[in-house]
Amino acid sequence: MLFLVKRFVPPYNAFMPLEKTVARLLMDRHKTLAIAESCTGGLLTHRLTNIPGSSKFLEASVVAYSNRAKQRLLNIPSRMLRQYGAVSGQTATAMARSIREIHKTDLGIGITGIAGPTGATTTKPAGLVYIALSVPAKGEARQRRGSPKAARRWRPAETLCLQCRFKGTRAHIKRRASTQALRLLKKCLSC
Repeated sequence: MLFLVKRFVPPYNAFMPLEKTVARLLMDRHKTLAIAESCTGGLLTHRLTNIPGSSKFLEASVVAYSNRAKQRLLNIPSRMLRQYGAVSGQTATAMARSIREIHKTDLGIGITGIAGPTGATTTKPAGLVYIALSVPAKGEARQRRGSPKAARRWRPAETLCLQCRFKGTRAHIKRRASTQALRLLKKCLSC
């Protein structure tokens, strides 16, 4: 009977807020995190720092909104920004890797996108967001569409970049992007 109970009770409460679940996973696994945000404007960091004890896992956070800030604070090459743009999988991946390497953390998250309603183009509509997760290892960045479910076969030894399309207001897009980043972290930490 004990086996059945353990089997159906998740290790982290399903009703626990996502940011609290991620914080507990980070603390339980003794992992550190650095975050580089653009379109979310620090919302992911805000959600994580609302959790008591977040200083145990959150090493640093940077809001690099402009291209100049991405170059100065994260060492993103201007050539990359010219070639792919600030809103691209390549830039999100570089942000995640750079923030992790600069602060020597176990995990790095990079988020860039267009929260709208301005700044959108036909090829890069409002709601287009790239979320990259970097862990220390040699590996090539792979870009996948969709949710962390698309990352099922991902092995924590590379940089993963999700391309997401969110609908709604600017505030909704920022909230959904930060939620998706938390889901990606949870998926990685649950492996």
